[in-house]
Amino acid sequence: MEDIVSGQSNLRIALTSCEDPLKAIEAFQLRNGIAFQSLRPMLPLLDLHMIPRLDFHTSILEELRDKLIQQINDMNTKTDVKERDKKLKELLNKSFGLIRVKQLRPAVMAILKSMKQIDDKYLRVLVRDRELYSACDVEVKRQIWRDNQSLFGDEVSPELSQYIRVKDTIIYDHLNLNNLFFSPSPKNRRQGEVVQKLAHMIGSSVKLYDMVLQFLRTLFLRTRNVHYCTLRAELLMALHDLDIQEIISVDPCHKFTWCLDACIREKQVDIKRSRELQGFLDNIKRGHEQILGDLSMTLCDPYAINFLATSAIKILLHLVSIDGLPRSNQILILLLRMLSLGLSAWRMIDTQDFKESKFDIQILTKFLPALSSLMVDDQARYFHSRLPPDERANALVVIDHEGPVPEAIEAYIQESSVASILTMYYALHVAKQKDRIGLLRILTILSSCKDDRAYEDPFLHSLIAHLIPMADEFSNEDFCTGLFDGFLFAGLNRDNVSKHIMKLLWYVHAKINRIRLNTVLKAIEPEYVNELYDALVKKIELIPEPMQIETN
Repeated sequence: MEDIVSGQSNLRIALTSCEDPLKAIEAFQLRNGIAFQSLRPMLPLLDLHMIPRLDFHTSILEELRDKLIQQINDMNTKTDVKERDKKLKELLNKSFGLIRVKQLRPAVMAILKSMKQIDDKYLRVLVRDRELYSACDVEVKRQIWRDNQSLFGDEVSPELSQYIRVKDTIIYDHLNLNNLFFSPSPKNRRQGEVVQKLAHMIGSSVKLYDMVLQFLRTLFLRTRNVHYCTLRAELLMALHDLDIQEIISVDPCHKFTWCLDACIREKQVDIKRSRELQGFLDNIKRGHEQILGDLSMTLCDPYAINFLATSAIKILLHLVSIDGLPRSNQILILLLRMLSLGLSAWRMIDTQDFKESKFDIQILTKFLPALSSLMVDDQARYFHSRLPPDERANALVVIDHEGPVPEAIEAYIQESSVASILTMYYALHVAKQKDRIGLLRILTILSSCKDDRAYEDPFLHSLIAHLIPMADEFSNEDFCTGLFDGFLFAGLNRDNVSKHIMKLLWYVHAKINRIRLNTVLKAIEPEYVNELYDALVKKIELIPEPMQIETN
């Protein structure tokens, strides 16, 4: 650096080794001052006005630096690529020694930012100096990250943690009932800050994209947190929106994810889309089975699960209305196949056994008919309730439409994740319809779902959102018994369940009998300080106890 600009050490040497310090200072100023002859006559005038030479030199330096940066930026659009790269290399070679001079650093960084390929000798200097590394633009850091996975991981890790925090905030938000987890469209979701920042960090680098996918697989495997599956899909579609062909053209999951995204956006699977999706699954080439791992992560995304299960329930309800058979509907069979693949994502990645599990045909031939019979019961009871009072008594009901659910349903949800999800989503359907009897019937078996799937956050979030508008039902002890004793309390060994119960109580506590309310509060009382629980207790205490009437 001393060869380019003489610094403090040079001046010290000049002053300690000279015979005349004033002449040494003058010589130093001439050698290192402004080189433009047209500006030199200004110096005595500025001296007369008591303007320090430092201020003058600094202003000139900043002006020249900004003009240089502007010219460098203009080169990116106005200069031939080969000629531009040659000029940038020459500029970098001459100026890199000044990168530690803070006033000049922006110019050097502008050169680095404009270079498609930076020599390793420069990158090594940037990596070793934390201050220089921090000052680099993302375009420069990408070239550093390509050969430094641990450093890239350090940059990405806070973003991934922030992404999970945002999802959890939505899941547990007890103040804004309009902030529902499944409400945003796929397009809006991938406009989120973290997704856009990750897409910018990756740029068009396939290597960095592969690193992020590996991070997501590892974190999903370690935590079982399905939000990492969501991020995998959202990131790919964000790069699709940016038309980053270098990545989307080589990701074998791109077309499948794009097609599924379109279905979720349109809230339906038509014949054309179903054939495309099935074609992707049927045509995975021998030796490329590992693609199933990434496809299963895409299908394990809660938004994908929600879409597949909701669509399957809609088809079943339609088949009930036309006396159709589940096994005759090809779109329903495809939805169940994709649902099965998504629900097996963690096992597939954990075992590295990339093949679809054989579909249990009895799901079609025994479980779905049993679930359909439950739907028939609920519809019959609904139509019966709409009859005029004088006709209800005369209506002959051969089947008890309020009895226990068919045994086949409970048997299958204990063994099958697909059966569990479909039963859970039918529970959401009857809750949305405010069918208290239908909901109580199905709540009695949800605790039996395979792998405790009924206690996962996305489902509980949706269930609570449907229960809050049913607040009046909480004044009935049988409803509270079915919901709390029959279902929610069985999941209290999981920390998340108590959070959802707190959110529910926040809105319906005024309708619940005080004895029952105290029982629920006692059951969910946390071991440690919990701000939401404390706020809930204070809110409940504001409601006066019902007056007790003394009798002699």
